Amino acid sequence: MLSNAVPQFNMRRRVLGPVCAKSRGGWYHSEAMTTIIDYHAGNLTSVRLAFEALGRPVEVSSDPARVRAAERVVFPGVGAAASAMQNLRALGLDGAIREVAAAGVPFLGICLGTQILLDESEEDGGTACLGIVAGAAARFRPRSHWEKVPQMGWNQVRQVRPHPVFRGIRDGADFYFVHSYYPVPASGECVVATTEYCGVAFASSIGRGNVVATQFHPEKSGETGLALLENFSRWDGKV
Repeated sequence: MLSNAVPQFNMRRRVLGPVCAKSRGGWYHSEAMTTIIDYHAGNLTSVRLAFEALGRPVEVSSDPARVRAAERVVFPGVGAAASAMQNLRALGLDGAIREVAAAGVPFLGICLGTQILLDESEEDGGTACLGIVAGAAARFRPRSHWEKVPQMGWNQVRQVRPHPVFRGIRDGADFYFVHSYYPVPASGECVVATTEYCGVAFASSIGRGNVVATQFHPEKSGETGLALLENFSRWDGKV
């Protein structure tokens, strides 16, 4: 179900109790700093405020050294793939992102950040991306004038397989989307959740090892989105 209502919710500070159990795909009490990558392609304020509302320590940085040293990484983004990749290379962040993702650090991609984790995007005539998850980003192709691109609004997210960041979140819960392109991972094993739009059941969340990513915006998805970010804040990077 899709709605175009603009998301509004109370970003009051929420401090949740610690989780201390340590296990495979498990949880641990951690005050680890979350580093939000700033590459001039995202609404970083909304993401930062969401983590602050959860009472989680957070920083925003465009420094490759800070990204390499990060304990937990969020890679958001809006805009076009080609300009985003150009910014990443100019800032020296492309290599830092590949390194921190390979190091096993819990890593969350959001929206454009999800798409450019893949090998390439159809956007801008074809754009080489980071290649952290095998696959490509494809453009929606409307079947009629009733199907609008970009998708902009709330839509259901169906969980294909269990993942720690979706712990306690109802299957089929609504999240907020704004996008014209969507992830097509090379392996179905990387699909965590799907959403239907323009006749396509696309991967609205992908994951591989310590890397998980959402095409939707959890920071704009009310209490459900905050629950996902809280799960990410507690996740040990294992599945």
